Amino acid sequence: MSDGSFDERDAAMSELLGIRSSIDNIDAALIHLLAERFKFTQQVGRLKATHGLPPSDPDRERRQIARLRNLAIDAHLDPAFAEKWFNFVVAEVIQHHEELANGAGAPGTVDEL
Repeated sequence: MSDGSFDERDAAMSELLGIRSSIDNIDAALIHLLAERFKFTQQVGRLKATHGLPPSDPDRERRQIARLRNLAIDAHLDPAFAEKWFNFVVAEVIQHHEELANGAGAPGTVDEL
C-alpha cells in the first residue's frame, strides 16, 4: 500500500527543484547585468578621471534612489531594499572611479586583460 504523503513529498521536492532552478537562472542573469552595468560605469569613471570630474555625483545618486524606490514600489519590492542595493553598488562604483582618478585601473575589470 502506497503512502500518499510520500507522493506529495516527492511532488513538493520536484516543484522545489524547479523553483530553485528558476532562481539560479535569475541569479545568473543578475550577475551578467551587473557586469554590463560595471562596464558602463567604468566608461563613466574614465571620462571623469580624464576631465578632472569628481568620482561621485550626489545629486544624480539622490535622483536615482528616488527613481529606484518608485520602481521597487511598482514591482512590489521593498523600496528600502532597493535603496540598500543601490548604495552598495554605488559605493563600489565610486571606489573604482577613485582608483581611476588616482591612475590605477579598477581591479577585476576587463580593462586589465
